[in-house]
Amino acid sequence: MIEIRFHGRGGQGTVVASKILADALAKEGNYVQAYPEFGVERRGAPVYAFIRIDNKPIYDKSRIYTPDHVVVVDPTLVEAIDVTVGLKPGGIIIINSDRRPEEFNFPDLYRVVTINATEIAVKHGLGTLAAPIVNTAIVGATIKILNLCRLESLIEAIKEGVPIKPQDNILAAKEAYEKAQSLL
Repeated sequence: MIEIRFHGRGGQGTVVASKILADALAKEGNYVQAYPEFGVERRGAPVYAFIRIDNKPIYDKSRIYTPDHVVVVDPTLVEAIDVTVGLKPGGIIIINSDRRPEEFNFPDLYRVVTINATEIAVKHGLGTLAAPIVNTAIVGATIKILNLCRLESLIEAIKEGVPIKPQDNILAAKEAYEKAQSLL
């Protein structure tokens, strides 16, 4: 089983990112769970989303305490909270950032990969300049970096699950996927 924790802020599409990823994985015959954790948070407050992936039914319905990997949708959270809590040694931390991985101060137990999903989202007109929606771009990079599923499965999940600007979201996911290729 693979367990992934997403860190984001309300309004960035973090919860939708985990759902789109789950839908793409399910298209390839995987068993998946995707669910958020938040209370009455306002826009901009930290939110978490979790996803479990397996090739057999998943019965554990608890929160993910020891993820295999972490995806950070909002890079300011790296300074605000400890995104590595419970992260298994050898885990990959994927951060939406224009900074280089070595600029982040994480223990050598983890591999850090950065992708500028914000730039990609803005380029494709997703959200606004002040509040870009980076979910499809970060998922495009995530599936490539973690080798989770085919890009075609993600494109189908976006077509089915993203009602606003689906074509622009597909282009953002494709661009992030292709850029992630050079990060491996």
